[in-house]
Amino acid sequence: MSILVYTESENGKFKKNAFEVASYAKAVADQMGTSVTAISFNASEHENLGAYGVSKVLNVTHDILKTFNAEAYAKVIAQGAEKEGAKVVVVSSSANSKFLAPILAAKLKAGYVPNVVAAPDSTSPFKVKRTAFSNKGFAHTEISTDIKIIGVSNNAFGLKENQADAQVEDFSPELGDGDFSVKSVDIDKVAGKVTIADAEIVVSGGRGMKGPENWGMIEELADVLGAATACSKPVSDMGWRPHGEHVGQTGKPVAANLYVAVGISGAIQHLAGVSASKTKVVINNDPEAPFFKAADYGIVGDAFEVVPKLVEKLKEFKAQNA
Repeated sequence: MSILVYTESENGKFKKNAFEVASYAKAVADQMGTSVTAISFNASEHENLGAYGVSKVLNVTHDILKTFNAEAYAKVIAQGAEKEGAKVVVVSSSANSKFLAPILAAKLKAGYVPNVVAAPDSTSPFKVKRTAFSNKGFAHTEISTDIKIIGVSNNAFGLKENQADAQVEDFSPELGDGDFSVKSVDIDKVAGKVTIADAEIVVSGGRGMKGPENWGMIEELADVLGAATACSKPVSDMGWRPHGEHVGQTGKPVAANLYVAVGISGAIQHLAGVSASKTKVVINNDPEAPFFKAADYGIVGDAFEVVPKLVEKLKEFKAQNA
């Protein structure tokens, strides 16, 4: 009986969240006196998982599974859990994992707890700490079902190296045409840039940027920081930026290590979607902007003056420490 972890990948390479959920699964496995088995789809470099405590990999290779399909992936993971006798399945908090986790829970008759931020308080009974009330509080939740699914919040547990020899085993699940009744017709991807889902740093702009023609300033700051770019809902609604960059309660949630908000006043819906970020920096010329109450650091000033100076100083710092 091992802990099963779904490790996400893209173009054959594991995402950062794959190593984070592997780290979390290893912590649970140590508490329960067992090992970690990962399941991967069309990925390579499985030895990288071994660095984070994975001792066995169920390797699924099939062209039809190169594109994410929640129903099909959930069925494969369920079969993997049954094969390994796994009582605990760990997934990330990516959009894909949040889509498939409820389907997987139904297949396994499992309890599912998302937004988990720490290793279990105890394993008998099985209790986990999760965020609640739009990340404004925490709940200690007991999972009483025989099989348990844990959704780990992004950047909450971190990467914990714990070397193991990951043995790879080819796994051929049983799938039928009915498992692909729902098909993806469009995939929103940003090529050559850090994505919001994988970013440790996010630079976001709001209406204070005054127009899409000024977005080069946001992109330059993001480039210097190695960050993803994002925006508030009004910005995407006005067509200044694509909807895929909209973050907040009604957009993509952000749980970055650093979130920089430029020209964003801080509506409650936006704050709810980014409050899980560890450090929040706000640049706004309105000292009464609500975001300042939630910020760790704030700069009251004109973004068109502050951001270029910030970029200049960051470039000088990087040059001195190169």
